[in-house]
Amino acid sequence: MAAAKRGRNDLPPPVIVKKVVLAEGGGHHGGAWKVAYADFVTAMMAFFLLLWLLGATEENQRKGLADYFTPTLVKLREESAGSDGMLGGDSIVSADNYPHRAGQTGTLSLTIPRDATGGVKEGATRQKTIEAMRKRLEEKLSATERLQRLTRQIRLVDTTEGIRIDLVDDADFSMFQLGTTVLTQEASQLLDAIGTTVAPQNGGLTIRGHTDALPWKKGGVGNNWSLSAGRAEATRQALIRQGVDPERFRRIEGVADRELLVKDHPEDPRNRRISILMMN
Repeated sequence: MAAAKRGRNDLPPPVIVKKVVLAEGGGHHGGAWKVAYADFVTAMMAFFLLLWLLGATEENQRKGLADYFTPTLVKLREESAGSDGMLGGDSIVSADNYPHRAGQTGTLSLTIPRDATGGVKEGATRQKTIEAMRKRLEEKLSATERLQRLTRQIRLVDTTEGIRIDLVDDADFSMFQLGTTVLTQEASQLLDAIGTTVAPQNGGLTIRGHTDALPWKKGGVGNNWSLSAGRAEATRQALIRQGVDPERFRRIEGVADRELLVKDHPEDPRNRRISILMMN
């Protein structure tokens, strides 16, 4: 009786429920750390590759590699001007110093990095070609003091399409007689030197004529379009007379005043120029 009584008064034993929640990818079994580790390994590989390139290449090769990833100055380079000095003007931020009348402002010319479309070897070869042409022109134009002064009108530019030779007018020099396609005497001498320099080289040639924005007289039969194209053709004929193969010419273009060099001053004489592109 006593045992039965005690059993009725005692509380029943507690019931313990154990709830287990299974979380996918939890704890050390997750995969997030693998992604982070892979990113770290990739970054380290790129870093050690950079160190290897710095140690296994020369200065010119490193410059070519750096320039390969910065092809952002094409437009500015295509519209760049020349600067002073013996065939100068191919620095990265060189301002032109052509003589000009009061009120005219200089321009800041930017160059496109060499070999923006090719490899290091191609860029080095193009640079050697430019230096060889520069040296040949210097020798030809150093014959007289008069010709030496014309070197400031020439600029060798390495573009993505090839080597471009710009012949730029200024206040003291003009390639053609005003409003015509007739070469001046100094321009003829200049093209003689350029023709003998270009003739031994390979590659097709494109000649582009540019004019300033000076309007033609009312009632005139000409215009800047025909003038720029005619001047490009006159340049082609002058180069042929110096031994350049006629089959090398690919295009003769006249763009009038649509590609101004000094955009703030459309009538600036430096907008008148001839570009000779020796294509890759």
